[in-house]
Amino acid sequence: MSAASITVAATRAALKDGGELALIDLREVGQFGEGHPFFAVNIPFSRLEADAPRLMPRRSVRCILVDDGDGIADRGAEILTEMGYSDLHVMEGGAPGWGAAGHTLFKGVNLPSKTFGELVEHQLKTPSVSAEELHAMQGAGGDFLILDGRSGPEFAKMSIPGAQSCPNAELGYRVGQMALAGTPIVVNCAGRTRSIIGAETLRLAGWTGPVHALRNGTQGWRLAGYELDHGREAGELPPVPPQGLNAARAKAQELIASYDIPLADMATIQRWMGDDTRTIFRFDVRTEAEHRAGHAPGFASAPGGQLVQATDEKLAVRGARIVLSCDTGLRAATTAIWLMGMGHSVWVLRGAALSEKNAPQPTADRPDLSKLIANSATLLDASNGMDYRASHIEGAVWANRAHLHRDRPDLRGPITIVGQDAALLEGVRQELMAQGHDDIKAVASGPEDWQAAGLKIVQTPDNPSEAECIDHLFFVHDRHDDNLDAARRYLEWETGLLSQLDPDERAALKPLTPGA
Repeated sequence: MSAASITVAATRAALKDGGELALIDLREVGQFGEGHPFFAVNIPFSRLEADAPRLMPRRSVRCILVDDGDGIADRGAEILTEMGYSDLHVMEGGAPGWGAAGHTLFKGVNLPSKTFGELVEHQLKTPSVSAEELHAMQGAGGDFLILDGRSGPEFAKMSIPGAQSCPNAELGYRVGQMALAGTPIVVNCAGRTRSIIGAETLRLAGWTGPVHALRNGTQGWRLAGYELDHGREAGELPPVPPQGLNAARAKAQELIASYDIPLADMATIQRWMGDDTRTIFRFDVRTEAEHRAGHAPGFASAPGGQLVQATDEKLAVRGARIVLSCDTGLRAATTAIWLMGMGHSVWVLRGAALSEKNAPQPTADRPDLSKLIANSATLLDASNGMDYRASHIEGAVWANRAHLHRDRPDLRGPITIVGQDAALLEGVRQELMAQGHDDIKAVASGPEDWQAAGLKIVQTPDNPSEAECIDHLFFVHDRHDDNLDAARRYLEWETGLLSQLDPDERAALKPLTPGA
């Protein structure tokens, strides 16, 4: 054994003892989304080597592993030990054991963020309008603005007619270039969280006009019988002129003082980087384009709106130090206020030059796919199960790493693995090597590559089956594809999150107020 066993009771005690902790659920995302502990972060076994260093950068961090009671956590602990992780524990009974002990297994993903949004609305009394009220406002032709706080690609998938794209962290920073002072604004997302957080971000930034969240977002709009736009590009965000930059800096200083947000300079951060008893995450909360143009050394891109919405996709260590960077301090300050309310320890970077640029990614020569496959005895496709359903090479067998570990199939070599996700591909390759296979070729590739190689591509809408496709969350998965019943059930789930919290989970979430 490379990890010690830990009881459910001891795991719950660890969650509230004040120390750093990574509670890692190693099940595939579909399994995770059907029920998991509230503060668990999903690092699927199929992506373990790729995602663990990013989400748990300190190899000596205390880490508790959760599985389905099927032994995956023991195998995961072996891999993490080989990677240098040294403080590993496996929770007895896995997720089923957590439920059997009487604790809630929460459905869905991004639970702390979404539950926090519901709490923000409850405590701050966020003003909101219904789809019917917004539609009536449009019909009356009044002077107001609808801003969609999601990412650009999400906006392009579906949007409220007349809405403009402005991701949440950008709202307070750019709204002055999008509307005259005093203009009423309605903020929407697809459901609830980013509508609420976006509206409150504008209020934090001091917008002088009325601000409302669109209740239930685009899903509520469709449930009211109104049509959405599809395929409308988000467009470029408006640049902020010098006077706007000065105003942003002044508002940032005001918020930092009012909410007692700590600051850290690069010298302090360098000292923290040498502390092997604490984890540090460094995030640039501006847009990805701004990050590419130049950022503070060592700061990864994490646009603030998405960082608040899906914090568990960027960090897995509760109690870690989080340092946020932007150019004026405003986007970092508003993002910090929300993360601090979710129980995180957050600093805003002070006085660093945005001088570092990402190095270009190397490109590798790709072998002749058709020749490689012709010379293989076994062809596997390590793509996500739903991607495999939609398109794969004829004769390729779907391979999920967790299934390979469980089933240990008798495969003949040479083995070729293709797949649309390099991390999934590598996970399958590593699992096969652990099982004694050594004649393996892995080629990250997709339908365009296969077609160019003259390979026949097929679809299998029911293969893998829903039961086998553990890497896809089927829980109301088609709510954005006009399944109104799924949208209705999703919104019922989201509004019911607060009632499922136990006192410890509830106590960890505390929306901030000035001077608190």
